[in-house]
Amino acid sequence: MGNNQVYNFGAGPAMLPIPVMQQIQEEFLDYRGMGVSVIEISHRSKEFDEVINRCDELIKELSGLPDNYRILYTHGGARMQFSAVPMNLLPLKPANKAVYSETGNFSKQANVEALRYGNIIVASSGEDCNYNKLPPLTRDMVPDDASYAYITSNNTIYGTQYKNYPELGDIPLVVDATSDIFSRPLDFSGIGVIFASMQKNLGPAGTALTIVREDLIGHAMALTPSLLDYAVYEKSHSLANTNNTFAIYTTCLVMEWLKKGGGLDAMAKMNATKANTLYQLMDNSDFYSGTADVGDRSYMNVTFKLPNEELTQRFLGEALKNGLYALKGHRVVGGIRASIYNAMPLAGCQALAAFMQEFERTHG
Repeated sequence: MGNNQVYNFGAGPAMLPIPVMQQIQEEFLDYRGMGVSVIEISHRSKEFDEVINRCDELIKELSGLPDNYRILYTHGGARMQFSAVPMNLLPLKPANKAVYSETGNFSKQANVEALRYGNIIVASSGEDCNYNKLPPLTRDMVPDDASYAYITSNNTIYGTQYKNYPELGDIPLVVDATSDIFSRPLDFSGIGVIFASMQKNLGPAGTALTIVREDLIGHAMALTPSLLDYAVYEKSHSLANTNNTFAIYTTCLVMEWLKKGGGLDAMAKMNATKANTLYQLMDNSDFYSGTADVGDRSYMNVTFKLPNEELTQRFLGEALKNGLYALKGHRVVGGIRASIYNAMPLAGCQALAAFMQEFERTHG
């Protein structure tokens, strides 16, 4: 790290890989010798066409994306997909029905939004246990006339994560993978739609990567705005209007960085090592207590508490002085949250673990 840099544990917008930030800095005023910035060139130009095509190519290569899926760069981040998903998929079957598993704040917001457009069933919920573990979602919980079933793969606030997606047979699974996309290999069997806001593992906030199985495109409700219609994005290569070219460019650079780092298998191993550096310390401590059930805890967001609020505030203040930034837990959970997305280096987790050990030694 540079003299003024910190380890940024913020939940989002989150840190980007330093080599990506450096390349952006180097190219920002003069993109590839053009004499203009990448944020100034036309989305219709051959130079940007090369960027978006390369981004598509890298996403397919890294994820092993089957040929019958389409890559869309959609507006409004993940939250806009809370509306886009039901608008595009509910008409797949006459019942206009979908099933949601409520695993935290964002899945709850998604099913509330979907209620505007159809018959939404909350098949399972973790609310009774304050979302500290994942409720089951099995095929027998999903009616045959449901158009899709919906999950959030990683719950940033509560620190829980699906290690494997539910297997629902012929019912398309929709996955909000905002906070763990490309953190591990993806299994597309059963997935109808997987989307992720860019500000965790991909790039700047405000845009989402949405991957849709081709047979699910073209069924949107008549009332669907054109910029929420998956068919419009597919037909225009996500350029029906001026898209966020800088976000797509940044995502392309992040994909290049992932490829150079060994791809998703290597990233999965690194993320497990990073998370276990913290979890092992917590498991051997009477001072720190994790808030997520051990079997469901996340490799992206490590959440824990200290014995009391006074110690929590002291921990946060001393951590910041030690270059450990944005560790405050979400207001609905409290405590500490270390968000350790792909860009967080192992050294950052080791530095946090060392600080935690010292803090326990002096305050425990």
